[in-house]
Order: sequence, then C-alpha cells, then structure tokens
Amino acid sequence: MRADIDLHLHSNKSSDGEYSPSELVKMAYEVGLKAVAIADHDTVAAYPEALEAGKKWGIEVIPSVEITTIYEEREFHLLLPFVDWRSSIVQDLIQEVDLRRRREAKARVEKLRSLGFDLTWEEVVQATAPFPPLGVTIAQILLKKKNLNLDPRLKKYYKEGNRARAPYLFYCDFFMEGQPAYVPRQNINLLEVLEMAPATGSVPVLAHPGAYFQRTTREDLVLFRSKGLEGLEVFTSYHNDEQTQFYWELADELDLVPTTGSDFHGYYKPHVQLGVIKGVGYESVLKLKQRRP
Repeated sequence: MRADIDLHLHSNKSSDGEYSPSELVKMAYEVGLKAVAIADHDTVAAYPEALEAGKKWGIEVIPSVEITTIYEEREFHLLLPFVDWRSSIVQDLIQEVDLRRRREAKARVEKLRSLGFDLTWEEVVQATAPFPPLGVTIAQILLKKKNLNLDPRLKKYYKEGNRARAPYLFYCDFFMEGQPAYVPRQNINLLEVLEMAPATGSVPVLAHPGAYFQRTTREDLVLFRSKGLEGLEVFTSYHNDEQTQFYWELADELDLVPTTGSDFHGYYKPHVQLGVIKGVGYESVLKLKQRRP
C-alpha cells in the first residue's frame, strides 16, 4: 500500500525538474494521489499554474517551496507548505536565496574552468535562465558538450549504465566537499528562515533529514523544533528502513508532524518515481493545517 499524498515534487520551474506544474498534477491524478505539493528549489514559479491544474484534475495542490539553507556548515532543505506564494516577504526571501545561489554557482564554474573544462558562466546562465544554476544542471550542460567523452576524467559518465544518472554522479565526484570543484555553501541560515516562516503563512517541514548532506541529529531537531519547525519528512526516497524508523520515533518524541515526500524530479533522478513512497497519508495534511499560523 502506498500513501495518497506526495508533498515533495519538483517541476521544470526549479531548473532541475523535467515536467511542467500542470503535467505533474495530471501525473499525480493518474497514480491516484489525493494531495500534492510542488516544492521547487527556491522558487514559487509553479504557481498559479499548479493550482489551476489541481482544480481541473480534482487534486488538492498545496503551495510550497523548498528553501536551501545552511546550519553549522551543513546544507538543510526546508519545505514551506501552505506558503503565501504572492507575499512580498516570500519574494524577498527568494531573491536573497537566488543571489547567494548564483554566487555559489559562478564559483563552481570557475573551479571547473581551472580544471581545464571548456565551460563559461555565460553559457550556463543562458541555458538555465531565469533560474539560478544548480550543481546537477551545471553538470548536465558540461556533459552535453561534444567530444567530452574522450576526456579520461569523464568517460565513466558516458557508460551505458551511468548515462541516466550522469549529472548526479558528476555532482558527487566534483562538487561535494573534498572534491576538486567544491565550493563552500553560501546559503541563508536555517534558523533565520524558521524565524520568518510564520509571516509567510507556511508550516515549516524539514525535508529528507537523513540525506547525506544533512545528517540531521536528534540535537539538531530539538533546536529546530524550539525555533518553529513543525514537520519532518520521515518517508522519502533518501531514507532506508533504519533511517525511516529513527526519524519516525523522533517525530513522535518531538511532536513533529511526519510527512511523505518522494523528491520526484524526473530526468535528474530517474530512480525516484512519483507517488510510490509508502508512508503517512492525508492525515498528515490535516495535522499540518491545524498548525498554520
């Protein structure tokens, strides 16, 4: 049995998603979901298109966004379901995050150039406009270039079994901490976003706490809860059974609403399918609604 919700989907408004907001909502309808949230990276550009598609297909679409933040030198992704996507506070937050992400992306491109890769900031901006380039999109732009399959450093990404996940694999090999094109995070502080969340109308939920780049501890969650965190994405494509159980117990202990989210992107994460994560169902949406500011 699978959940009837998916509160963590990405559209092509997020620069690393494959499908349009309306296509995503239709797909959610076809797999039998009752409610979804399109939580694109640092943008609410999926709205109002997604809301209109929800009315057409009879699915509840919850406005959301996934804000990239930092805490103690670790990157944390914060979901803001029920966000007032039209508010000036949200727009100002997104603009600040956008500036920081572009600064980080440009530094990544400069690192790649210093390694001898034929890639310019101008072509990356052109290919990803109007959104800030993410690590996987920079990788995709580079790997699409002609004759790069002859570079011995890149041959692994063109092998038959690796092609579908090549941008992700490149990200791990070049952009992660300790790798040759690593750039320190320049994101907005997580605690700062939690503080402003009530003014955005949202109910903050920490995405995939067990992800390799977050490594969320009990101590982290105790602090985040005291600063306004209301939910925890317990059921996600990032977690194995042991992690799911660990965060399920912490959600119960700390009175955090457990949620289900696949983190579906399409092409960039071919191993993640929409609406197949087993977890809590629509009751978690009702609980989140009760905590709206």
